[in-house]
Parts: sequence; C-alpha cells; structure tokens
Amino acid sequence: MNVVCLLGRLTATPELKTTQGGVSVTSFSVAVDRTYQPKGAEQRQADFINCVAWRNTAEFICRYFQKGQRIALQGSLQSRSYNDKDGNRRTVFEVVIDNAFFAESKSGAAAPRSADSQIPTYNEAPPAFTNASVGDFEEIVGDDDLPF
Repeated sequence: MNVVCLLGRLTATPELKTTQGGVSVTSFSVAVDRTYQPKGAEQRQADFINCVAWRNTAEFICRYFQKGQRIALQGSLQSRSYNDKDGNRRTVFEVVIDNAFFAESKSGAAAPRSADSQIPTYNEAPPAFTNASVGDFEEIVGDDDLPF
C-alpha cells in the first residue's frame, strides 16, 4: 500500500506549467513539522517534502493556494531516476498528489507575500491525541451482526 498524507505549509506559491502535450502540472514543496521537538530546541524541526500534481489537481492548487498557506495533501510516493549533467545516476523521491484540501479558514490564511519574502515561522503544536478510557467502548455480545 502506498498512501501519503501530509499537512504543512507551502514554501513557495505554486506555478502552473503545461507539458508539450497540453497537460497541466505543478511542482512544489511543503514544510511539514515533525511531531517531536528535541529538548532545548526553541522551534520544531520541519521536513521539506517535494510534491507534484497533475491536471485538475494542479490547476486547483495553483488557483487557490499561495506561499505560507497551510495545505492538506493525499497522494503516493514515487521515485524516478535520471543522469545529472556530470553523468551521475540520481534518484528523486516525490509525492504525486491525488487530492488537496484547505487546512485553515480563509481568515486564518497567511497574508499574500512577495516572492522574495521569508517563509513565516509558525509555532503551532501538532494535534493532541488522548487515550481512550474503558468506558469509551462497549462489549459486543454475539457475532451474528458483524459483517465479517
């Protein structure tokens, strides 16, 4: 199974391009906070994930998202290999996006920025997960109603 879900902020405003065959495509990077923060660190570390979207998904992302805006993505991890200018074999990993979702309200979105401005710093905590208590579950008596 190859499913990738990301929640992060765009590092640059995505630009729509078109292949020679007329297919819409955009490549962009998303800064995704790690779920832990090392002791003594002032800020969470982030990973910068390369993504590519095609056709309607690419058009949607380019139309409605900009640098610094929070975005939720679903896709699959793919690798591709190529030879660089020195003839060395290189492998690139990227997430091919199937679906993109708004991850913040319009009023919570980052203000538009010029292309040369710095990526804003956001000190948001990751979602908190709580443990369930015994009272949150009920015992199933008999298995006649189970679908499996």
